[in-house]
Amino acid sequence: MARRSSVLRNPFSFLFATSSHEERVAAYVIREHDRGRGLDDILDDPYVVNRLSPAELARVLERPDVIKAIGDALTETAKQGLETEAS
Repeated sequence: MARRSSVLRNPFSFLFATSSHEERVAAYVIREHDRGRGLDDILDDPYVVNRLSPAELARVLERPDVIKAIGDALTETAKQGLETEAS
């Protein structure tokens, strides 16, 4: 009965649900990127390709935690490049 009441409160909640596969792949992408691998290499891994459809992968890449992890690394790389040019 609790499940039915939650559906009645928000009948469109299924639209915003993420699968456990997406959660695991997002964690994998962040972990591998932190290890220094490029995003293209990570996305070509069989672990990613075999678990998500292109639409699911697009949702993973739109997640704020994934964007922050990848964006922070790119920002740091750009800062290091500027410091090298200034020297």
